[in-house]
Amino acid sequence: MKHWKPGDIEWRKAPAEHFTGEVLFGPVRKDGSLNILAVSFSPGARTDWHYHPDGQVLYVTNGAGLVQNEEGTTIEISTGDLVYAPPGQLHWHGALPDSPMIHFSHTTGGETVWEQRKVSDGEYGRR
Repeated sequence: MKHWKPGDIEWRKAPAEHFTGEVLFGPVRKDGSLNILAVSFSPGARTDWHYHPDGQVLYVTNGAGLVQNEEGTTIEISTGDLVYAPPGQLHWHGALPDSPMIHFSHTTGGETVWEQRKVSDGEYGRR
């Protein structure tokens, strides 16, 4: 059994090549079958467009944010919400302009596949 307290997560800066704004990662578990990553977004920060080969579950633990898929469906999320992106669905997620957000990302299977494009301010502002 493994037990973590909030101060036990080792946060590090997320790579700017795949994120806009200040984003921190806190790995929780990665063993080949399950990857759990705590992600902290400053207000307005967001991922680039990406997908996960086996899908992704996000669990918001603090704050509020947005998730949008390639079809333009945008969901506003907040503390306690769960979001599922099915395998291969292109999407992005991040904090609202006026709120930080922390979520736990749960994935299985292969690594995240990053598109070579940032989320534009127009895409980010669409709700």
